[in-house]
Amino acid sequence: MWILDTCSRNGQVETWERGRGGRHLVIPAPPSFLLYLPDPHAHGDLLEGLECRFPLEECHIRTVYETLDGYRVQAGREVADLVERQTQYEALIFNADLRLDQCVLAERNLVPCSEEGESRFSIDLLSDLPAMEISVADNPFTPGPVTSLSLLVDGRQVRLEGDEKTIISDMEALIRSADPDVILFPQADVWVPRLAARAAEYGLGTGFSRSGRFRRLSAKSYWSYGKTEYRVGALIPDGRLLVDTRQSFHYRESGLAGILLGARLSGLPPNLSARFTSGTLISSYEVYEALRQGIAVPYRKSDPEAVRRFSSLKAADRGGMMFQPRPGIYTAVHEIDFTSLYPSLIVRDNLSPETLAHPGRRGFLPGVLAPLIAMRMETKQKKAHDPRYAGLDAILKWMLVTCFGYTGYRNAKFGRIEVHEAITGSARDVLLHVKDIAEEMGFAVLHGIVDCLWVQGEAVTAFKERVERETRLHTVVDAYDWLVFLPMADRSGAYNRYYGRFADGSLKVRGIASRRGDTPVCIRNVQQEMLALLGQARTLPEIASFREPLRERYRQIRETLPLVRPAEMAISRQISTLRYRHACPEASAVQACAAEGIALSPGMEVSYVVTDARTWAVDLDWKATRFDVGYYQRLLQKAWEEVIFAVEQAEMEGG
Repeated sequence: MWILDTCSRNGQVETWERGRGGRHLVIPAPPSFLLYLPDPHAHGDLLEGLECRFPLEECHIRTVYETLDGYRVQAGREVADLVERQTQYEALIFNADLRLDQCVLAERNLVPCSEEGESRFSIDLLSDLPAMEISVADNPFTPGPVTSLSLLVDGRQVRLEGDEKTIISDMEALIRSADPDVILFPQADVWVPRLAARAAEYGLGTGFSRSGRFRRLSAKSYWSYGKTEYRVGALIPDGRLLVDTRQSFHYRESGLAGILLGARLSGLPPNLSARFTSGTLISSYEVYEALRQGIAVPYRKSDPEAVRRFSSLKAADRGGMMFQPRPGIYTAVHEIDFTSLYPSLIVRDNLSPETLAHPGRRGFLPGVLAPLIAMRMETKQKKAHDPRYAGLDAILKWMLVTCFGYTGYRNAKFGRIEVHEAITGSARDVLLHVKDIAEEMGFAVLHGIVDCLWVQGEAVTAFKERVERETRLHTVVDAYDWLVFLPMADRSGAYNRYYGRFADGSLKVRGIASRRGDTPVCIRNVQQEMLALLGQARTLPEIASFREPLRERYRQIRETLPLVRPAEMAISRQISTLRYRHACPEASAVQACAAEGIALSPGMEVSYVVTDARTWAVDLDWKATRFDVGYYQRLLQKAWEEVIFAVEQAEMEGG
């Protein structure tokens, strides 16, 4: 039973199998929650009232801390909220806000996107589902009918043009005829609601949903890792996987295979694993594992942080550790990197909310994270020889990265601040210990960021073996022919802006123009071209020899910059607010969108071209006919300076 899609409606859970004619099952699933009352006798009237209105039975409630004697109430979240208020929040509620389809799958030992009997933690994943690709040539943010749509069906490109009604009718016929399991559609979450609405006006369907029905996923802005993010709303079809290939972070990072693995691990349908954040996937995975193990999931956290003395708070370790590099170019460098350091420390040190007071007890978090770490070790090793595993490695990487932050989130179902602090404390100890090992073995430590260290020296194999033996953590070592650490404005070393050439000739680039998402395409391409030229050099004299070719390329692009198409100067940035206090290009872009009737929300991405940097006047990317040449020449110069710095340092070292 390979489950492609699930949803819950009206107290029922529906599942669809993959393939033409795949089974569609409807399973009764009335909502329920678990209730614990510290003093049941004090709430006799409440229990009597509940029993009169809803099925209620006594039961044991197993939590990560202990087993409680409580009740199972066959009612929904609204009733749970009333119970909390009536007991003045003395009641502890469990399993009240969970997805019914996830609960049913866990109870029946069913796994999405998996063959019956197949391990959820296998990395040999079926991902060759019948797929169709759809794209619309029109601008999704401007009103008006669809005028051109193309479909890729069985390797054959079909282009639909003409009046909108005919286009939608022909599209529906093609989708129903091919009946794919997967539809890949850039900007699908913008186009599908629009196409569905227009189809309804014409008395047509769209073919996207196998039942003709859709579920609605609401749009929302949210705060994550220091910036405002936005999740676009969506219409999710029944029985088919619809992937917005532009909006889906997981599709961009991990492809279809990563989305399917995310669904398999989290117990969510792949339509949601394609749209949810990595943090939501890891939290859903923990919930799914708890349900499979019979562990109750708290409705509201009652233990986000214990009461502590101020001296304890002051001493708590709340962040990662870094060593600041000296700007310059270095040869014969090795980077030792801990694979999934923070989750590995959770497993190694048995860090979980319930183990803080009972370190001898096996913790819930280490138990559920250990299989993911084992999978990550396997995919990281295999992707080096087989690119099919790269997507699986990426989804595991992001889920494991966010599991650390989730332990400190105030509403995390299985998190606690003290666990978060213990993880960063262990990581600090590890980095300091590895630094001591390196220096004891004669290595020069150049730089360190939380989970990796850059060193110069010989006998790197012995160094790696000793680090792994003494830390009990897995590492990967990469060798550089040369590595450049760039300066900040005050000439001290930047922590996260560097690039270098690996021994195999490939480049690693972090934090510079060609890696930034807001760099115009033209400038990104020029810097990538220059870096590729530097990448041909293995030694410092060879790097120095590229000064004139690089300078000539910079001169050429600077002179021809006014002739570049304005679209190649588009800058894409996320807006943090709709009301800016000071003049800036984002404020102008918000005003430009409003003038075009485009509704924005904080966290959305806007693309614009700067037409006058003095007043921060901009045009939206699709309307731009000109740009401020001086402004873009300054951006080009910054990208050039990041590259020529390596040549200047090579000349100094060689001299």
